[in-house]
Amino acid sequence: MCCENSVSFSNLDPILDKYSGTKGSLITILQKAQDIYGYLSPELIKYIAARTGIKPAKIMGVVTFYTQFRLEPVGKYLIQLCQGTACHVNGSKAIEEAILSHLSTAPDGLFTLQNVACLGCCSLAPVMMINSETHGTLTPEKARQVLQSIIDSANSSKTET
Repeated sequence: MCCENSVSFSNLDPILDKYSGTKGSLITILQKAQDIYGYLSPELIKYIAARTGIKPAKIMGVVTFYTQFRLEPVGKYLIQLCQGTACHVNGSKAIEEAILSHLSTAPDGLFTLQNVACLGCCSLAPVMMINSETHGTLTPEKARQVLQSIIDSANSSKTET
């Protein structure tokens, strides 16, 4: 193995084999690595660098340039709250405050809140996405209800096991 690490990155090997030597494939490799592992850890970046021959500094330049990439683990549910103009003028700040206060009641590791510049759903402003599900025309109360529904579902699945 090319790198010493406590985590096996063998799930990424088929992707690295597929794109090996393909110019311009770094973003695709990073996207797929993040899909598999949830985020791009320093060890994973070193592994990709060793397998592709791309310097870790160049990989970090790409990772830190594009907001889609994460260097830290995220919760099971990633909340992306739009802070674009339409959402801002329609109350996204109040939505953010409601989310933050409600997340204090959620189990650790369940949610991560990420403010984003635009989700491209201006007609639904204010809007948030949780994983791939869009929630629009939000009010603080509606945002709390969406989060509580997820918390309740997580709690009920714990009691069933």
